[in-house]
Amino acid sequence: MTVSGPELYPSIDLLGGRVVRLRQGDYQRSTIYETDAVDVAESYCESGARWVHVVDLDAARSGAPINRAIVAAVVAAVAGRAGVQVGGGVRSLEAASELGDAGVDRVVMGSAAVADPGLVDVVAARVPVAVGLDHRRGVLAVHGWTEGSDTLLADALGRFPAASAFVITDIDRDGLLGGPDVDGLAAAVAATPTPVIASGGVGSLDDIVALAGIDGLGGIITGRALYEHRFTVAEALATIVAGPPRRDGGIAP
Repeated sequence: MTVSGPELYPSIDLLGGRVVRLRQGDYQRSTIYETDAVDVAESYCESGARWVHVVDLDAARSGAPINRAIVAAVVAAVAGRAGVQVGGGVRSLEAASELGDAGVDRVVMGSAAVADPGLVDVVAARVPVAVGLDHRRGVLAVHGWTEGSDTLLADALGRFPAASAFVITDIDRDGLLGGPDVDGLAAAVAATPTPVIASGGVGSLDDIVALAGIDGLGGIITGRALYEHRFTVAEALATIVAGPPRRDGGIAP
């Protein structure tokens, strides 16, 4: 399927080797899905996804890449069909290089990028980097969302010239299925030439429609809504291709 509009990034979040979802970034409020990550990734590809987004939550919290073998297995399973974007604990050139060697197409750097924007330049010379800007009410959070920072999202958008994308997550909406921050994301897209990937809050196809209506949005991450059968990857892709409705009730060309 050829996708016009933002790319869909179906998500696989790993904690202790299992596929999970957190609520608002809280490790004590996780839902475990007894599903094999490789099977999930393959099902995404079979439904037409051109990217798979993987988050190593253990590495995000502690820096220990205990799920690295699972990440490598996901990469191998979808090779030639979908790209794999991986975040969580990517805090050094070494960590990024190991993921690149495993075949990961793009790494997501969050805490380390916020602390040292120059590190993104170094890593991007080895493997493409998406900078993860995770925020609560416009203020960035770091270290697996467990700590706040003094950096504003709006200011951070201009600090990473080597980034190939920004993954912007509204932590207060993440995992709650209550809808994304469409206005905030639209403002971010307008403020930077770097592609913005929306994360957090997607709970329905109406949310996909709303995000696809943001002119220039680069991508949409969705996880829990897929696991809880709010919609399928195929339905989300078809919604993106159809485009937002026109004011006269038709579908935009």
